[in-house]
Amino acid sequence: MTTTEPTTTTARPRWAMRDLVLMVVLGVVFGFAYWALVQAWNGLSILMGPAGDLAQHVLFGGWLLVAPLAIAIIRRPFAGVIAEVIASVVEVVFLGSPVGPLLFIAAAIQGAGSEIPFALTRYRRFGWGVFALSGLLGAGLVFFYSAFRAGWYGQDIFLLRLAMQCVSGIVLGGLLGKVIVDALARTGVVDNFAIGRDLGRA
Repeated sequence: MTTTEPTTTTARPRWAMRDLVLMVVLGVVFGFAYWALVQAWNGLSILMGPAGDLAQHVLFGGWLLVAPLAIAIIRRPFAGVIAEVIASVVEVVFLGSPVGPLLFIAAAIQGAGSEIPFALTRYRRFGWGVFALSGLLGAGLVFFYSAFRAGWYGQDIFLLRLAMQCVSGIVLGGLLGKVIVDALARTGVVDNFAIGRDLGRA
């Protein structure tokens, strides 16, 4: 059994105030983290020279991280979607993201894609495979929305873009999320949340 696998299948209690507060905190923290990732994207695009336009796909999974973290800790429906949207609000309203309000739509799609695998298990399975699938769907679903906005359809490198983004989603948005969640669980700082109850620590 993995560190974040639940130990019970009983019905979960309703949302608690601490769940809502944590979801907002995660959204705000990752809003700033995502903004920093944009700066890394700009730097990487310069280093990649003629292939710099692909830098966004290399790093894309990083923009998915808040969803699996919120889901794995809080274990409530829509936690991932809401956390991603909150992060996008911080990026747009407080940090002046050039994408503007359209970022809210992308965030909702990313969050939904990331949440689907956990929802299919009824928020009871949190193994490596579920996290990997979360990253894959989060990156894959929003790719088609981004492709429409950016005019990627019909490009010779369309499939390369898709493959790079999906791999990044699996690694940075899925597996890295699992590593972070397990690390937090070992420290005990999330014992008062659903993850702690399922691990028998609350």
